[in-house]
Amino acid sequence: MSVTEVLFTPLLKADPGRPLITHYDDAADTRIELSRATVKNWAAKTANWLRDEHDVEPGDAVAVLLPAHWQTVGVLLGAWWCGAHVVGAGVPAKVAVVPPGGTADADVVAVASLHPLGLGSGAPVDYNDDVRVHGDDFLPWEPVPGSTPALGSSTVDEVVALSRELGAKLGPEPRVLSTLEWDSPSGVLEGFLAVLAAGGSLVQVSSPDAGRLAARRDSEKVTQEITQPLG
Repeated sequence: MSVTEVLFTPLLKADPGRPLITHYDDAADTRIELSRATVKNWAAKTANWLRDEHDVEPGDAVAVLLPAHWQTVGVLLGAWWCGAHVVGAGVPAKVAVVPPGGTADADVVAVASLHPLGLGSGAPVDYNDDVRVHGDDFLPWEPVPGSTPALGSSTVDEVVALSRELGAKLGPEPRVLSTLEWDSPSGVLEGFLAVLAAGGSLVQVSSPDAGRLAARRDSEKVTQEITQPLG
């Protein structure tokens, strides 16, 4: 099974209404919270879009060149759900999802707006607008083998094992405040997948204002904090 099916689907089944990510952008002064069910819809739409519009099959490279953001959660989980190999900058890919103004070495380059309400960017290939027409459910045509490349140099099985190992350091069902960026495989593992593996939820802060973090710890009922690598 895919990374998404192993690490995310159990959380969705246990409590679909529970928050999965609360995203603060201190530079824009915004707060957006997505439940597990809402994230599932974004991920399913993304998986359907990648497979049905762009013929992404298990093992195909999809470059996710986005910051740590609520939209990135849907892109990552959707890519893994259809078996894609998530890669970073400088790696040729079948599809790349980039922020406004971003570029990539890919057959298709889609722009994710990073707008707090998910509005489109107006780009020729607009991730936000394109995925909306796709279904809120995704059914893989076949199981994704555990040996399929999933993140950087790691396979599905290796990503799951690493995520669980890191998640164990956070304790069960943590509420995690993080300022860690997802610009490397280790950042994705430690700042996102470890939280899923622990059954928790994430408070992700972009452009953090140090003076506001203390209040967030209280208001968001934070139990753990990630400001540097866990490993």
